[in-house]
Amino acid sequence: METKNSIIHVILTGGVGSRLWPLSRKSQPKQYLEIFENKSLFEITVDRNSHLADKVMVVGNVDNHHLSGKVMDKTKTSYVNIVEATPRNTAAAIAFAAFASNPDDILIVTPSDHIIDKIEDYNKAINEAISKAQDGFIVTFGIIPTKPETGYGYIESKGDNVISFREKPNQTTAKEFIAKGNFLWNSGMFCFKASVLLEELKQFQPDVYEKSKTVWEASENGFLDFNLSLEIPSISIDYAVMERSKKIKVVPASFSWSDLGSFESVYDYLVSKNHPVDKNGNMVIGSGKHTTFLGLKNTIFVYTDTANLILQKENSQDVKDVYSELEKINSDLLN
Repeated sequence: METKNSIIHVILTGGVGSRLWPLSRKSQPKQYLEIFENKSLFEITVDRNSHLADKVMVVGNVDNHHLSGKVMDKTKTSYVNIVEATPRNTAAAIAFAAFASNPDDILIVTPSDHIIDKIEDYNKAINEAISKAQDGFIVTFGIIPTKPETGYGYIESKGDNVISFREKPNQTTAKEFIAKGNFLWNSGMFCFKASVLLEELKQFQPDVYEKSKTVWEASENGFLDFNLSLEIPSISIDYAVMERSKKIKVVPASFSWSDLGSFESVYDYLVSKNHPVDKNGNMVIGSGKHTTFLGLKNTIFVYTDTANLILQKENSQDVKDVYSELEKINSDLLN
């Protein structure tokens, strides 16, 4: 017999990771690459939360759900599969998970491509979030920042109250945030009771609520209809609910966290795991072949079967421009 109130780990698997091209492709997005101690980020995400949750839901799409399925088989994890016919951003993805749950279930929503260390601190933050969610709050996780990072959004906070959400800042603004001391990185992780999230979505974004509900009710074995899905406005959960609701709390968390959104963050992570670099900080990713760097510093050489990338670590954010250029000419190198 099913308990009335389950804790469900919802894994969002959308996104291609364009800043990690050519490793990350449409056919093999970054969360499925087994470059992290022979595991993928997705598998690490499943492992990390397996003892915290009674059930797992995976929200994927037609292009990647078979990749998720392989990981779930490998980890012998049973799960509820929700397969989007077309990406409609995070408000809809999270709504589907809430519709697929009982009203009193507590959902822990995480992306599938983040690295988290200091697991004791992580578990503590999750437990704190669950208790706030049981009290009817929507909880967001704010990471205590270690540097003025421009690649993340920020949460301005006072205790566990959110003052405001801020977009990704420029360098000057990021330094101001850090100096003020009450700004946290917005991790994109959430915890809430299914019914509370749906009530707030219905209040602030009724069109997303109604259209997602229609799509969910018409779904077959978790597969969602393409034409109905196109009707759903493509809006992020931050914009739809987090920035508007009066029920938001933040858990300021000290676990170490990265979204591994760029080769610079992948580089830092791999260095911490003793991946080889030469004395000038040069690194090879994706090949075991002996590679010599002459007269170069902090260069990353990314090797794949069909495309290579050689970049200065400092230029990591510009990889998305390369991706965009290839997209314009509809290049096979993105597949």
